[in-house]
Amino acid sequence: MKRPEMIFFDYGQTLISEDGFDGVRGTYEVLKHAVGNPHGYTAEEVQKEADAILSDLGWGDWQTRHTHIAEIHEYNFNAYLYESLGIKLGITPGETERIFWDAAAPGRPTEGIGRFLDLLHESGIRTAVISNISFSGKALTDRINSLIPGNRFEFIIASSEYIFRKPHRRIFDLALEKARLSSDEVWYVGDNLICDIEGAKKAGIMPVRYTGASGKNNEEIPGVISVSSWDELATLITL
Repeated sequence: MKRPEMIFFDYGQTLISEDGFDGVRGTYEVLKHAVGNPHGYTAEEVQKEADAILSDLGWGDWQTRHTHIAEIHEYNFNAYLYESLGIKLGITPGETERIFWDAAAPGRPTEGIGRFLDLLHESGIRTAVISNISFSGKALTDRINSLIPGNRFEFIIASSEYIFRKPHRRIFDLALEKARLSSDEVWYVGDNLICDIEGAKKAGIMPVRYTGASGKNNEEIPGVISVSSWDELATLITL
């Protein structure tokens, strides 16, 4: 097993654990900043419309979202959502997404990730992030930096900024180009069997399945390293 020159990480349930998603709670916090709501929509009503928009776009089923090739940017989604309801917000698009995300899906670092990233740095192994996410690259970067201060990620790719989503090969190829490395020099760590594991394999990147945050079964998959803790992965890389 070749020691990697660099490791790409998934965000959700890999670097950061998010315990569920409550869109109504997020929308409630955003509506506190409404300077115009002529129809008097509640957070529940706005979120119901958000769900309807996602359904119209074919994103209504969480189980099939991985089948989408292209990402929707949060700025565009919110612009349509609020303006179509006649709601005017007194905050910027960046503030809107941050307030919504912080309330709807607060996160915390996965156990031991800071220590593991430090070990990688000390061992000369570079790191970066590839995430399927509608939130902006700035919002994603700010959240990662606030929850894992002192990280040394060379770049953080949010699919919202680059059109393509995992498991499409194009987003992995983008990361390889930014890293100036070939696929056989890189590992990819994530929790999702399709977006992360199958996507990395198809891009020629060594896939590593991390189950420490998701609680998923750590079953043996041919050609895939599976670990339930960062200490376990550190041992495999012989840091």
